[in-house]
Order: sequence, then C-alpha cells, then structure tokens
Amino acid sequence: MQDIAFIGLGSMGRPMALNLLKAGFAVRGYDLNPAALDALRAVGGTGAASAAGACKGAETVLLMVVDAAQAETVLFAEGALAATAPDATVCLLATCPPGRVRALAARVAETGRRFVDCPVSGGVVGAQAGSLTMMAAAPRAHFDAIRPVLQAMGSRTLHVGEQPGQGATVKTVNQLLCGVHIAVAAEALSLAERIGVDAAAALEIMTGTAAASWMLKDRGPRMLQADPEVTSAIDIFVKDLGIVLEAGAESRAALPLTALAYQLFNATSGCGLGRADDSQVIRAFRALNGTDRAEAPHTGEEP
Repeated sequence: MQDIAFIGLGSMGRPMALNLLKAGFAVRGYDLNPAALDALRAVGGTGAASAAGACKGAETVLLMVVDAAQAETVLFAEGALAATAPDATVCLLATCPPGRVRALAARVAETGRRFVDCPVSGGVVGAQAGSLTMMAAAPRAHFDAIRPVLQAMGSRTLHVGEQPGQGATVKTVNQLLCGVHIAVAAEALSLAERIGVDAAAALEIMTGTAAASWMLKDRGPRMLQADPEVTSAIDIFVKDLGIVLEAGAESRAALPLTALAYQLFNATSGCGLGRADDSQVIRAFRALNGTDRAEAPHTGEEP
C-alpha cells in the first residue's frame, strides 16, 4: 500500500484525500486548520503536526494548496521536500501560473526528485464524487507511475505534455472559458431581469437552445437563488482569471474578454461577496443596472 503525503485539506483537498483512502492508499495529511486534521483522522487517515512531518519518508507528495507561493513555502521554507524520500514525486494539484510552475519544478528537480504538474478541474462537487479532470504534465514514465493515484481522485486523467507548465497552461485556458461563460450568463440573465422578462422562464428557454452552455445550465439556476450553496467562490475566479491575465501578459496575447470578466468578479468581491458562490457575479450586473436591491435576490451581505 503506497504512502501518500497530502498537503492542503480544504474544501477540495479533504474529499480528495478521502477518495485516496477509499482506494486503499495510506494518507498522511497536513493543514493549518486543526479541524481538517481531525476530519482526516476520523476517516482513517493520519494527521501530522507539520508539513515536514506529513512528508517524512514519503514517496509521493500531493499539494492541494492555495497558490504557487504557498507551495514554495511548504516545500522549501517548511522543509517538506527535504523530508521526503530521495526519489520522491511531488505533484502540484493547485491552479498556478505556468511560469511559476516551471520555476518550482526546476527547484524540485535540482534535488533529484520528480515533479508532476497536474492541476484539476471539477470543483468541490467533482472532488467529492471522485470525478475530477486531472491535467498532468510530466515525462511519460513519471505520469504512468503516479496515474493510479490520480485515478483515485478523478474520472478523467489526461497526459497533456512532457514539460512542467503545460498542465498549468491547459488549466489556464480552461479557467478563461469558465470565467467568461459565467460572466456572460450573468449578463444575459440580468438583461432579462432589467427588461422585466421572467428570468427563470428565460433560463429554461436558453438552456434548450444553441445559446446553452454547461456553465449556463449549472450556474444559471443559482444566479436566481437568494443564497445558493457555495461550490466555487467568487474569489477563486478573481485568482484564476488573474492567472489567465498573467499568462497573457507573458505571452503578449490579447485577452479583452478575460480582462472584463476579471473586473466583474473583482468588483463583486470588493462588495463583500468574495466568499459567495461564483454565480453571484450577477450581482455586479444588477448593481450596474440598478436592480440589485429593488428587484434581485441577494445573499444577505450588503455591498
């Protein structure tokens, strides 16, 4: 039974670790939140007092952290990488800028350890169901070795390239489309509200026409709810679309739609809704249209 060190037991990391346990892996985890460690222990995992403690002698390290800066802190400043087995594989699951991933991979490789760039898509729902899409970039042999671990957490495990940063690039493009799709769906529904068309009726019509998208079908109903369950927060897209814009700046690519979507998510966060479900970007449109308080449902957090 392979031992796995899992760093980052948040809303996605915790169910991912649980799925690894269900698949027969031994998981030793670390998180800054003591409650997350207690939850891991309750389902058969082992909680560690530090990142280095979780990684002691580990052959596989999974990082489901907030960003590249946190990954660097955990691996180097907190001594997690040095605590692993000399031939360990470090797998970064978080969404990070491609350039930062390449730099991180180079530092790991300097120690003789392997690095797998593998961001995931599917959110909390996918993490709970074990249906995440895993976008792995690494030499083929390294990918084949870690594939059983990845398959325990996702239903689609894809080898997208041999070089670190290629997985991050695919995830960046994915997040561009997701963020813009959510924003434009919110714009369409807010227009219906402004004109006086029943938004629920409009949504039912649009999801059955060529205007439909996965995001419209998934987020649209939540846009019409007063306080929807949070499956992906506004601030996640503030971060992720910021990464898209960073990648665009590095490659000199024009990203006007991404820039606008980013501003809408950022403005919604600035109104105190950063932890609300990302469908609530519609609140930015309602504020611009003057319908937010008078006609539109709200989460209870006033701008």
